Formats: sequence, structure tokens, C-alpha cells
Amino acid sequence: MTTSASAPLRSGALLIGGEHVSVSSGGTHQHIYPGNGRCNATIPLAGGSEVDAAVDSSWDAHRQWTSYPVDRRRDLLMNLADAVRDHFTELTELNVHDFGAPISTAGHSVLTEQFLRYYAGYADKAHGSSTPVSGAFDVNIIEREPYGVVGVIAPWNGPLVVIGAAVAPALAAGNAVILKPSELASLGPLRFGELCLEAGLPPGLVNVLPAGPDGGQALVRHPRIGKIHFTGGQATAQKVLQAAATNLTPVVAELGGKSAFLVFADADLDASATIAAYQGPIVQAGQSCACASRILVQASVYDAFMDKFVAAVHAAKIGDPMQPDVMFGPVVSQDATDRILRIIDATLSERAGELITGGNRLGGDLADGYYIEPTIFGNVDNHSALAQNETFGPVAAVMPFADEADAIRLANDTRYGLNAFIQTSNLKRAHSVARHLQAGSIWVNRHSDIEPQGPYGGYKQSGFGRTGGIEGLHEFLQTKNIRIGMN
Repeated sequence: MTTSASAPLRSGALLIGGEHVSVSSGGTHQHIYPGNGRCNATIPLAGGSEVDAAVDSSWDAHRQWTSYPVDRRRDLLMNLADAVRDHFTELTELNVHDFGAPISTAGHSVLTEQFLRYYAGYADKAHGSSTPVSGAFDVNIIEREPYGVVGVIAPWNGPLVVIGAAVAPALAAGNAVILKPSELASLGPLRFGELCLEAGLPPGLVNVLPAGPDGGQALVRHPRIGKIHFTGGQATAQKVLQAAATNLTPVVAELGGKSAFLVFADADLDASATIAAYQGPIVQAGQSCACASRILVQASVYDAFMDKFVAAVHAAKIGDPMQPDVMFGPVVSQDATDRILRIIDATLSERAGELITGGNRLGGDLADGYYIEPTIFGNVDNHSALAQNETFGPVAAVMPFADEADAIRLANDTRYGLNAFIQTSNLKRAHSVARHLQAGSIWVNRHSDIEPQGPYGGYKQSGFGRTGGIEGLHEFLQTKNIRIGMN
């Protein structure tokens, strides 16, 4: 890997069996810094031969890992959490370089330490149970065992979060991991792989293989991979599931969303507008699966909310992501820029909503980067493409609703179901509406705040399986029943 002087990188290339591999069969990727459109790294990409080597080394490391006493595994995971903590600033800067997240918020993506500490605590806890059976003296044991080697496919818009949410429980459960970050955001994951070695984990326990579609297919189709954990979009998920079907490999899929943000008339409108602005178009320029991209407002306060919402969006400083006072940065690539601008143009041409603010690519000092103005459409048709399809950009669709039943109907009228948000001062309403919303996570009077204690995942086409909590640990364990006759 070669980098510009501005990129705070130390390592070489792919990480396989504890060694850096700088020449690979999958070609290379020119990593572009979204803030200025210039290349800051050339990254080798894994192909089939690198996947084969990684699988071999991962199985060796798995056998070594499971031979350790559980308290040693726990302590090594705690060492790794310490290493992530000690390199927090470096990992935060790598987030900025990877996908253009402003440094003021990029640290929020470094949840890896929290997940490591949480799941390290499970490494030495009993995972199984026993039950009485018809044979009065028989012993019936229900064990939970690791899969062996699992593949974790991380997205570009928060790879360190996924490393925490998926790699940490996989290791605590006794598995080895082959981590495939997106070629768009490999810098942070590669550094994490190095930290695993520095913390004393066996070489090969966490292999890091940046790869494009071909390398990803080779990983998913590999017959010695026990399970795949995928985070990304629906179109890629379909390809992953088709490839996994070759060997009937089980898959966990955390997919996209089109989250509804419900604002009732009794809500604190100032707080609601601020949360909606940052949860919607501002944070990561709307490039988040938890993005509140459909904002539903009770008709009686629609105009008042809209004034406050627009003001909150305009208050966010736009600029160089490395500047500490910048809250709104670029989107990830030229392709993303073109796609989002097409969505805006199509919404205008179809008259699916009223453009309130934004809608253009930014020029001037920011012209070389991938900056799109925070964009708000009002009175959006809920059946329009803007309201129904995941935009993954700084574009919010706002629409009015009449009453509680209308709000629930509109919120659920989508094929997605990852997150939903409720703004109300009425506790009874909050509980009732939350029960009726078809989404895996409901956030009341707050933004989304993923923590390791809470299971996270989707309904409908937003995926299946969970990260976080005991549910997230169980995703990386398979169940075995052992009955011993004692009569």
C-alpha cells in the first residue's frame, strides 16, 4: 500500500496469517479521499488464492484459540480493547480518510472497544444448559459451539462499528474471523488487524482481506467457511445469499433502511428538529442505515417544525472533514455523488415533493471533493421513489400525517424495517406506537445510539439476525444436543 503524506497509515497490505501481503491476485484499488477527490492509497485486493490462504491460516488459529483456557481468551480480548482505546485518535482519523466522516463525529464510529469489552465478558461464561428427559437418570446437555471460521463482510460507511458488532462476538464465541472490508474503506480495518497481533491474538485469528466483488464471492462460496455475517445493501445481499447457497452456508444480514421519524404535535419541536437534522441529512451526509430519511410530522405542527428543521440543517458547518468544527462532510465517491444527484433530479421532474433547500453539488473550495448540499423535500408523496427507496445521501423527505393511525400506516408503508423514531411527550403514545411500528429498533425522543447491550437488526427487507446482546453472541454459536444414558 502506498499513501500520501496526509494519510496516517502504518501498514502494508492484506493481512493473512500475521503477515502483510502486498501482491495479490485481485488487482488493486485506488483509494480516493472523499474530501478532496485525490488518491491517498493504493490497496491490493484479495482474490481466490488469498481467500484460500486466509482460510487455511484461520483454521490453524481457531484450533490454537480454542485450546486456550477461557480466561486467557477473555484477557486477550480485553488486551485488544485496550489497544483500540490507546489508538482511538488514529482509528478516528482513519475513519475520516476511509469515507469522509467529519472528525467531529467519526469517533462515534469507533465503538469497537465497547463491543470487545462486552463480549470478552462472555468468553468465560457458560453458554450451554441441561434439561431433564424421559430417562430419569440420563444427562441431557445442550452445548453451544463455534462454527470454526466465519466471514465478516463489512460496509464502507462504518467498518469499525461492524468490527465491534460482529468480530468481537465471533471471537468471544471461539471462532476465527476473515474480515472483508469494502475496498472503499479498508484503512481502519487493516489497522485493526495489526492491533489484534499487537494485543497477542494468534496470527491468523483475524485475517483482513480488502476485496472487490470477486474476492467477496470467493469468500462466501468457500466450503470451509462456517457462517457469513454481511452488512450492506439489498442488491449485494441477494448476491451473497445466492453464493452462500452453494454450500448452504448460513448468513446473517444487516441491510438498509428507510427509517420513519415521527413527530407528534405534543413533541418538543426544537429538540425534534435538531435530532431530525442530525439523524437525517447531516451525520455522515445521510450515509447511514439508521438515517431518518422519511420525516413524518403531524399536520397541525408541520409548518412550525419545518421552519425549525431547516434552520437546524443550515446551522451545521460544511467543510473539510478534518476540521474539528465541521459537522457535514462529503459523500463517499463520485459514483455516489452522481447517483444522489440523479435521485434529486428525478424527484423534481416527477414533482414528488417540494424542494425546500439544497439540491446541488457544492463548488468553490469544496469542488474537488464529493459534497452535496443538505437537501430537504417537503410534502413528499409516500409512494414516490424518494420516499420508498434508500437514498443513502443527505436528502430528507418530509410529509404530514393526520393522526396516530395515519402516522403508523405511513411509517409501515415501506419494504424496510430497520429503525424508527418517535418524538412525543406522551408516554402511553410512545409505547403504543412503538409496538405497532414494523422495525427492529425504535428510538423515542433521541437519536439512534447503538450499544453492545442491545440487539440490533431489521424487519422485512432490512435483514435478519442480530448484532449486540446475547442474541449477537448466539449468531456465532451452533447448538449441539448430547444425551448420555445413565440407566
